[in-house]
Amino acid sequence: MEYVVIAIVIVVLALIAGISLLVSRGRRTTRLDDDAASGTTLTRPRPPQAPEQPSGATASGAATADQVQPDTVQPEAAPEVVLPPAEPEPGLVFETPLPSAGRLVRLRSRLARSQSSLGRGLLTVLGREKLTEDDWEEVEETLLTADVGVAATTQIVERLRTQSMVLATASPAQLRELLVRELTAVLGPDLDRSLAVDRHEGKPGVLLVVGVNGAGKTTTVGKIARVLVGDGKSVVLGAADTFRAAAADQLETWGERVGVLTVRGREGADPASVAFEAVRTGAEAEVDTVVVDTAGRLHTKAGLMDELGKIKRVVEKQCPVTETLLVLDATTGQNGVVQARVFTEAVEVTGIVLTKLDGTAKGGIVVSVQRELGIPVKLIGLGEGPDDLAPFEPQAFAEALVGGADADRAA
Repeated sequence: MEYVVIAIVIVVLALIAGISLLVSRGRRTTRLDDDAASGTTLTRPRPPQAPEQPSGATASGAATADQVQPDTVQPEAAPEVVLPPAEPEPGLVFETPLPSAGRLVRLRSRLARSQSSLGRGLLTVLGREKLTEDDWEEVEETLLTADVGVAATTQIVERLRTQSMVLATASPAQLRELLVRELTAVLGPDLDRSLAVDRHEGKPGVLLVVGVNGAGKTTTVGKIARVLVGDGKSVVLGAADTFRAAAADQLETWGERVGVLTVRGREGADPASVAFEAVRTGAEAEVDTVVVDTAGRLHTKAGLMDELGKIKRVVEKQCPVTETLLVLDATTGQNGVVQARVFTEAVEVTGIVLTKLDGTAKGGIVVSVQRELGIPVKLIGLGEGPDDLAPFEPQAFAEALVGGADADRAA
C-alpha cells in the first residue's frame, strides 16, 4: 500500500511539472481568464525574450457587463495573475516595425502614382503661355474633382491669379514649386498633428479609435500599434468592437505580431466593460499607451453614438482619454465629411485617419475634411501592408499630389 501511495505522488508531481513546462514553453498566447461567467479575456503574446516587468505589473481578469455599471460603480478587482517567464514558440516570428519618422517620404511615390492626374492637370494648364478664363475654370474643375472643396479651391485659384505674370515666365520646375507651396498652405502646415499617447502623471495615454465599419478601423488600430511599438512604446490593445464577428480575433493577430497584450471580450459583450478592463490592465502594467478599438455600425444610428459616449465616460473613471482618432475611408469623398460631423457630436475627435489614399481616393479630401471640421489629419493609410500607415506631413503630401522629380526620387 505504501508503494502505491508513493507511485501516485510521483505521477502527480510529474503531471504538475509537465503542465508547468507547457505553460512556459510552446504557447503563443495565454488565456488568463477561462471562467465562462466572465465577459473578457486577456491574451498575452509570447515574445522572443521575456520582457522586463515593472514593479507590480500584473494582468487581471475582467468583470461581466452586469457587474459593471460603468457610470456608477467600478468592477471589483479579480485575483491577480502573474505570468511565468515566456520563451519563444518554435516557428513564431515577431516583427520589429520601423519607426514612424520618415514613413510618408518612403511611401510618397505610391501616393504620387495614384494622384498624378491632379499634378499633371494643373501643371499642364498653368504652363500655358497665356491663361484665359477658360484655363482658370479648368484649374478650378481639376481641384474640385480631386475633392479639394469649394473654399480651398477658391483660395488656391485666387492666389495663383495674383501670380499670373510669374506663371507666364516660370519654368516647369518653378511652376511645380509654386503649386506645391500653394497646396501646402491650404493643408494647414501649422496644425498640431502630434499624437497624445505618452504616459502622463503616472497613467498611460489612452487612444480611442472610432469610425464606421468598412473604413478599415480595426486594421488601422493594428497598424497604430505597430507605429507605437516602432517608436519604442509599450502598448495594450482593447478589442471593444464586440458586435462584429472576428473583430477581436483580427486585432489579437495584429497584437501578437508585435508582441503586445490584447484585452478582448466574448462576441456581444458590453464594449464599455472591455474598454474599462483594457485601460485598467494598461495602468496596472504601467504601459505607455492603451489603444481601444470601438464598434462601428452605421453612423446614422443614435445607439452607436450613445455607446461611444458611454465608453469614453467609463474609461475616464480611471484615465483620461488623451486622443480620439476618427478613421475615414478616403474613397467615400465628401460623404466622409458627413460621417465625421456625426461622430464629433458623440465624442471629442482630436484627429483624423484617412485610409485607402493609394487607391481611387481623391487626395484633396484631406483639405476639405480639415477645413470643414477644424480637425487635423494626423495619419494616412497608403496601402494594404502592415507598415503603410504614416504620420501626415503637409509638404511631403503636396509634393506627392503634384508629382515630379521629388516623388520619383522617393520611389
